[in-house]
Amino acid sequence: MTVTGIFTALIIGLIVGALGRLVVPGKQSIPIWLTIVVGIVAALLGTALARAVGVATTDGIDWIEIAFQVGLAAIGVALVSGVKGRRHVHR
Repeated sequence: MTVTGIFTALIIGLIVGALGRLVVPGKQSIPIWLTIVVGIVAALLGTALARAVGVATTDGIDWIEIAFQVGLAAIGVALVSGVKGRRHVHR
């Protein structure tokens, strides 16, 4: 992976992670770096899912692929936030 590829993955991860975080209701107490990681993973999985379904390449903006990515980011943010939140519960 090139420096440009890494930079692009970080930017897309930030955007997809932030959009996924906006979709999840309530406050998420996870750091921004974790949101970016979730976003990068969601972007990669969303692209793979779009390719598997056959909708990865369309004319214009790939809205279905973006929807897959943001949906997976929302699921990822909710899961990470839930797991992290359970660790901080007082006994």
